[in-house]
Parts: sequence; structure tokens; C-alpha cells
Amino acid sequence: MRQWWVVGALMVSGSVAAQRTDPLAPLPDSARRAVNATQPARPPIVFTPAPAAVRTGFEAYKDRLAARARREGVREATIQSTVPTLQQNPRVITLDRGQPGQINNPNYIPPFAPYRREHVTASLISRGQTRYADNAVFLRGIEQRFGVEASVLMAIYGHETSYGSITGSFDLLNALSTLAYEGRRRELFESEFVAALKLLDRGTPRSRLKGSWAGATGYPQFMPTAVLRLAADGDGDGIANIWSNEADGLASIAAYLREAGWKRGVHWGIPVRVPATLNRAAIANHLTAPRCPRVYARHSQWKSLTEWRALGIAPLGTTSGISEQEQLSLIEPDGPNDTAYLLSTNYRTILDYNCSNFYALSVGLLADRIVGR
Repeated sequence: MRQWWVVGALMVSGSVAAQRTDPLAPLPDSARRAVNATQPARPPIVFTPAPAAVRTGFEAYKDRLAARARREGVREATIQSTVPTLQQNPRVITLDRGQPGQINNPNYIPPFAPYRREHVTASLISRGQTRYADNAVFLRGIEQRFGVEASVLMAIYGHETSYGSITGSFDLLNALSTLAYEGRRRELFESEFVAALKLLDRGTPRSRLKGSWAGATGYPQFMPTAVLRLAADGDGDGIANIWSNEADGLASIAAYLREAGWKRGVHWGIPVRVPATLNRAAIANHLTAPRCPRVYARHSQWKSLTEWRALGIAPLGTTSGISEQEQLSLIEPDGPNDTAYLLSTNYRTILDYNCSNFYALSVGLLADRIVGR
């Protein structure tokens, strides 16, 4: 009996001792106060998050584009699905800097004759004639509706995309954001980038937003702001599809030229022969145009056809669509002793489409060949 009591007592005392020495057991309040009084105060533990990666260059510029798009009313879902995926395109910068009259060669103006041979070709003429004949009824309707010569519409269509066969394969959003980031014409290309996002908001799939390195898209090669403003329904189906509907593309070109000030019933211009005796200093234009000044600097003063005849200027061929009192300016694209042209105000609407004398001249000349003028 005694042995049992001793063993039981040891077991009870051992369990109490174990409880008192358990390092994980909480201390009594009195013991805890005594310990705290002898220990220096420990500073609180502060958890500092790892610094976020700093966005620089084009990645940081995306934030600027996103912020501008929000300010201008683009849906957040559209911004989030596109802006993070943007990628710079170095090829776009190379092409932009290599343009005549731009950064690398600001004073060089190539001769017009080679440009004309490249853009008023037998193929463009014959294919334009075929399309013009096949769509004669539709084109007459467009001409009546907008007041723009149908041959000019067809010529722009041919010049821009070879009648729809070459519309460009650059991703528009990448191209526009790259040009905006480059900064030479930042405001222009930021505006066009936001307009492209608005096209997505309207339901245009991104896969359709392909075009030139400079951001032009569809059959008319419109910039996105022009698509938003001027894309027209040409066939009456209630949809303005400039990417795969030829009727809509041609109607949209007509809408553009009408907005630019096309004068109904007036031809773009006529080729003329200039006499060696012409006093060019007397007809020089000394005004500076607010837009494309180097392009307009090559134009003379305005004079009526009657006044040009009095100076010895002789039209080569018909003057249909140019009255004797129509105000015209003279251009000699390859200098004296070569073919020159008298230009109406409608020539300047073509310049509004693409501000290049060579472009506008080649469009006018292709238009004339399409209709056998």
C-alpha cells in the first residue's frame, strides 16, 4: 500500500512540475509583469512591401495613352483589353523617318515624271476603266449624291489600294501608339490612337483594324478620326463598311471630298503648255499657307482661264469642266520647259486627302485616263 502511494504521489508531483516548466504555457499575470519590467521595449514589427517595378519608356507611355482614352470617353473594358498588349514597331519609325521632305531629307523634292509613271500605269488605267464601266449606275448615283466626279473617286481608290487589293497589314493600334511615342507628331497620333479605340467601342473587331504604317485603313485609307466622321453607307444596307464593301468605300471617299470643299461641276485641272516668255516672277505666290506650306508654295497666283490665255498659256486638250472665269493656279512640277497644269479649287480638295502635289496630280491624271479624257 505504501509503495502504491509513493508511486501515485510521484506521478502527481511529476505532472505538476511538468505543467510549471512547460515553455509554451502562458505565464501568470504577476510573472509576466515581472519579466516585462526587466526587458527593454521592443519596437513593433513593420512589414514593408517589396518596391513595385518602375515602368519606363514605352511601357510607361501606355499609362498616358490609357489616361487620355479614359478622359475622352473610351470604355474601360476596351482600354484594358488593348493598351497592355501594345507593342512598339521599329519598322514604323524607320518608314516614317525615310519619307521625302521629312527628318532625314527635308529639302529634297524628287522629279514628278518617275512618280507619274509609277502611279498612272497601264494596269491601273485598264482596271479602273473596267470597274468604272461595271459600276456606272452606282457611280452616277454617288456623283449626284455628293457632287464629286466619279472618276476622281475611282482614281483615289486605285491609287490608295490598287482597287482594294493592297490595304496594309500593320496593326493600327501598335503603329499609332509607336508614332505617338516617337513624339514628332504626338498630338496627331495620340488623337488617332484614341479614335481607333472608339472604333473598337463601336464594334469594329481589332482584327479588321489593319492598314498602313502611318495608320490609314480600309479601301479609302482613312485615318481613324476620318472613319468615325465620314464612313458612308454606299449601298443602302445601313452599314458603313469601308474594309470589304467597295460601294461603301467609294461613297466614303466622296463624303471626304465633299467635306473638304469639292465644288460641284468643276474639273480638278488641265494640262497646259507654258511659253518661254512667261514672267514667272510676276505670277509668283507670296502668301504662306497655314497648312502644307511647302506644297502650296509651288502654286502661282490665282487667275481666270481667260487671263492665263492672255499670258500665252495654252490648254492641251479639252477644257470641259473649266469655265473661262474659273480661278486657277499654275504648277510646273518638273520646272520650266515641261508639262504644266492649271489647277482649280477641287485640286486642293484632293490635296486635303493627301497633301502632296505629286499625289494630287497623279490622281487627277489617272481619273482623266479612266474616262478617256
